[in-house]
Formats: sequence, structure tokens, C-alpha cells
Amino acid sequence: MNYEQTLARLCALSAPSGFERPAANAAAELLRPLTDEVRITRLGSVIGMRQCGRENAPRLLLDAHLDEIGFLVTGHKEGFLRFAPLGGVDPRMLPDREVVVLTCPPVPGVVACLPPHVQTGEDMDKSLPIKDLYIDVGLSQAEAERRIPIGTPAAYRGGCFPLGEELLCGKALDDRAGFAVLLDVLERLKGKELSVDLYVLGSTQEETHSTGAVTAAYEIAPQLCVAVDVTHGDSPDASKHETFQLGGGPVIGVGPNCARSLSKYLKDLAKQMNMPVQIEVMAGSSGTNAWPVQISREGVATAVLSIPERYMHTPVEVVHKGDLKDTARLLAAFVEDIGGEGLVC
Repeated sequence: MNYEQTLARLCALSAPSGFERPAANAAAELLRPLTDEVRITRLGSVIGMRQCGRENAPRLLLDAHLDEIGFLVTGHKEGFLRFAPLGGVDPRMLPDREVVVLTCPPVPGVVACLPPHVQTGEDMDKSLPIKDLYIDVGLSQAEAERRIPIGTPAAYRGGCFPLGEELLCGKALDDRAGFAVLLDVLERLKGKELSVDLYVLGSTQEETHSTGAVTAAYEIAPQLCVAVDVTHGDSPDASKHETFQLGGGPVIGVGPNCARSLSKYLKDLAKQMNMPVQIEVMAGSSGTNAWPVQISREGVATAVLSIPERYMHTPVEVVHKGDLKDTARLLAAFVEDIGGEGLVC
């Protein structure tokens, strides 16, 4: 798997929550050579299926979401656009940012801000609420109203690029990095015999209500699920007790959202592989699609496998290529080895 190429392609696409079709189409194209069947669901999620050929085989679902945080246009003022957040947008990230307004064709814009010369000291020390910010698209009021209707989505402008030798930086790595890991898993499993029917899900709307994963899990009815997402990575200003080291290996979730048998299985497997892993205690919701999938139908044994990521929900998210590869290695070994009846408990 060439992570730089794959993520450059996926992250360059603008696909905020509820408007994922460009990312879904690209994901489906990437899945086709690696699976027996690919389809896009009614809510826009992408499902790739690889059957093992065994009758009544357990169904294992691997999930990573395709959507990103973004914005919705809510009004116009003197040609500037008012907007609301789609997902967990941090208002501190917005002033001066380049965005893409997803009309056809797209319209570039920047989030307006006052230069420091005309701000007071008090103004410079606080962030403006989103309701007080505007997107400047360089249009008159009449032209903005004509070309950009209320309800038009927007997203950060950008893609993915190398940062130093081992890191990748860009927007939407939450969670297209996770989806790239699932593609790597499928590549590693090529030609190998499995004991489960494998479903790979690129889900929609995780950043808002997880509806893509909820509906896909109901349709697939898996016995087992591993949600692959990102978790908070280390940085100089972050608590060492609440973040995880980039380059320190995959992060295995433990807690009520994670089946104890699967968390233990992943830890034991990593030990056998002599692979460093990190442990994240999740005392409640994991904040991933594993939370709603766990209670789909009569219940699904779930696990959470996370990639450490710096600067989550910004246009400059950062991940370590070694963590991506190790997460794929561990998950591929898990898929190849899984199938024991006791593991669904």
C-alpha cells in the first residue's frame, strides 16, 4: 500500500458529512479489485464484500468512515456567506482558512477575519463564535444568492502531503487514514483463506450521527465488528495521559464499548507479532461507529482499533506512516486468524 498516493487522492476530495458521494465513488473504485462485490447503500456508504466460501460463516465487519467535518451555508450578507458547522468544528481554526463551497463548479472562499492592526488586545485573545464568522467568496449579494443557495455544503480546502520522512499531514485523515488501512488489510489478505465473510465499510455521516454505520450494520447483521478510527496523538502542549505517541503503534480500545474477548485477542496477537501497541481506556462511548454498531439488532461484538493523530478536526491533521502499516498488519492477522466461536461473546 502506498499511503502517500492513496491518501493524497482520498483527502483531496471534499466530502463533508451528508455529502460524501465524491469520496464514496473513489472508495468504491479502490475496493473493486480487492473484493468480490462492491455496492453503495441508500445512505451513500460503500460496502465491499469478500466471501470465504464456507456455509453459514460468521460475518466480520471492518468500518472506517469517509466523511469529514464541514459547513453548511445558512445565509448571505453583502455577498459574504453565513454558515453553520457540520460536525465538531473548532471555531479557533476558522479565521483566514481557505474553504471550498461545493456548488457545481465549486467556488473557492476564505473565512473572513479582522487583521491584527484593527483588533484590540482583548479581541486578539479570544476566538469568535461561528455565528459571527463569514465566508468571503468575492461575489456581490445578488451573485452570491444566485450561485450559492442556502444549504450548500463547504469544506476545508486542501489534501494530504508528507511532513518530514515518516508523517503525513492533511485534512480528512479522520478517517480516510482508517479507510486506507482497510484497503491495506485487503491487499495483505489477497489469496489467503479466511474463515469469515469479510465486509469492509466506508461509512457516511459519522461526524454527525453515525447513520451510515447504523444502517449498514443493520443490513449486514455482522457477528463481529472492528471500528478503525483515529485517536488523539501526542504534541508538546497535550497531556501525556490523554494522548498517544505517533509511531508508538496501534491503539486498542478497552471498556464497555469493546468486547473484552476481542480487545484481549488483539493484544495477544500483537504480542505474538512482537508489535508495540498502546491501550486506550474508554469508560463510556468510544466516540466511534463502534458505539451504535454494538447495539445493532441483537448486538454485535465490537472492537476499536485507533490510529494516533495530532490536531484532530483541523485542516492539518497528522499521522505516522508506521502506525498505519502496523494497524493494517495487526488487523490483517486478526481477520486471517478469527473464526472461533468463543470470540463472539
